[in-house]
Amino acid sequence: MATISSPGIGSGLDVQSIISQLMTIERAPKDKLAAEATKTQTQVSEVGKISSAMSKLRDLASKLSSSTFWKQTSATSSNAAVSVTSSSSALAASYSVSVSQLAQSQSMVGSTTFSSPTAFVGTGTLTLDMGAWNAAKTVFTPTTPASTANLTIEATDTVETLRDKINSAGLGVSASILTDSTGSRLVMRSKETGAANGFAVSVAGATGDLGSLSYPPSGAKVATLNTAGSNAAATINGLPISSATNTLANVLDGVSLTLSAVTASDVTVNVASDAETIKKTLTDFAAAYSEIVRIVMADTKYDATTKKAGPLQGDSAIVGVVSRMRAVLGASTGASSVFSRMSDIGFEQQRDGSLTVNSTRLSNALSNLTELKSAFSNVNVGDSTQDGFAKRFKDLADSLLNTGGTLTSRSEGLNEKLRRNQKSQEAIDQRLVQTQKRLEAQYGALDTKLGASNGLSSYVNQQITLWNRG
Repeated sequence: MATISSPGIGSGLDVQSIISQLMTIERAPKDKLAAEATKTQTQVSEVGKISSAMSKLRDLASKLSSSTFWKQTSATSSNAAVSVTSSSSALAASYSVSVSQLAQSQSMVGSTTFSSPTAFVGTGTLTLDMGAWNAAKTVFTPTTPASTANLTIEATDTVETLRDKINSAGLGVSASILTDSTGSRLVMRSKETGAANGFAVSVAGATGDLGSLSYPPSGAKVATLNTAGSNAAATINGLPISSATNTLANVLDGVSLTLSAVTASDVTVNVASDAETIKKTLTDFAAAYSEIVRIVMADTKYDATTKKAGPLQGDSAIVGVVSRMRAVLGASTGASSVFSRMSDIGFEQQRDGSLTVNSTRLSNALSNLTELKSAFSNVNVGDSTQDGFAKRFKDLADSLLNTGGTLTSRSEGLNEKLRRNQKSQEAIDQRLVQTQKRLEAQYGALDTKLGASNGLSSYVNQQITLWNRG
């Protein structure tokens, strides 16, 4: 049987309000835990920011501690006809480059102009052979071993299907269709440049206009050789160079030249140490150091004006991060006989703890790249006082970020605290549900009893009133 309950109506008590206020009191421990969780979550986030900034510092320190980094070079060319790139294996040098010929691929076009790309080409067997032509382009020497494709051309083949068969042959020849106001012609081209990448076309049993694609000449209708495959010809410091491509990648150690035009005069190519990249990396290192200091200082300070403390205020482990960084920054090294301290290179610590770079000092230091490299990247397994600055900062960052490190352990501890907090809140939630049920039952029963008592009192009063009238 359904019942309708409306606590408080019978007794006049505001039961719902009473229960609500009691539950507010019961909920106070959870509210405190929720506030603590919010604070801990903020701390987790800030430790994460510090860890991320420290990871960036470690990446830069790792780069600066690598001997390969200090070998980086930059290359320039006095003429766009010769572009240049260099790697860490290149040596500082100057080269004089002259280009007399560019590498080309063989290109030829059939002598027949078809009415359209869908016109039939005739029948027969078209054979493609890869190889090289003599200087007069009259004698063809096939490659060894032979690289050949025999294509059967049927009566249903058009200019388009012939093109597709050539392109599907898997040989070093590509075909395309050139269409203009006069009609369509089949163009064939070597996929690679160089004299050794030429090709010959022969046709057996030709009908229709298929024979007009053959080369070398063997009849009235033959293809036209537009360009012959040729090697690039250049000189570097007067020494003749020949290349099947226009990229000279293995001619100079660590230097790659790309030829794009014949030159009227020598082109000067310079390869030098990449001072700008080194300077930028050192400046980025100082910025990464400063970012860590900025975050830690903001997180651990107490603002007397607002009377608010940073989320990590009083956290000795976090404060210690900056202290350890300052110790490495101020320490001397025996790695270099010229730069014993980072301040000798131009690194200057500011009053707020940040790090800046004196451009003039750094430029002077870059003029002695050998000693600068030693100051940062030297490693001495037996004597850490001989280690370079970058090696020391990398070791410090590793000790903070690796398993068991200060930042990693702090983050893990805070996350564990969050997990315990969440479990405690979940336990309180379960208890609150039971508490509310208990209070509703208790005050429901009280409401019922008070309602009955009020009813009885009203009846007695009515009877007394009647008696008095009598």
